[in-house]
Amino acid sequence: MKLVDELFDLYRNKLTGDEEDIDMLTFAFLEEMSREDLLGIIRDMDEQELYDLIGLYLIESLKVKFAQEEYGQRRNNNTFHPRNIH
Repeated sequence: MKLVDELFDLYRNKLTGDEEDIDMLTFAFLEEMSREDLLGIIRDMDEQELYDLIGLYLIESLKVKFAQEEYGQRRNNNTFHPRNIH
């Protein structure tokens, strides 16, 4: 993706490339972008880049959802739930 290449080239010698730096760079970039700017980037993507973007979004979002549900299940499992015995 052209944008990733440009950001990498711009910051490759300024950052260590660890997760914290990448998060900081990403959030700083997004903070400066408008919705229209982001939609323009998406319009310029080829089909594979668009699939990769949506795929990554789905993977990360589902990880969060499943992690939240697992936390909720563990929390709820510690709560006493009486059963109806007939």
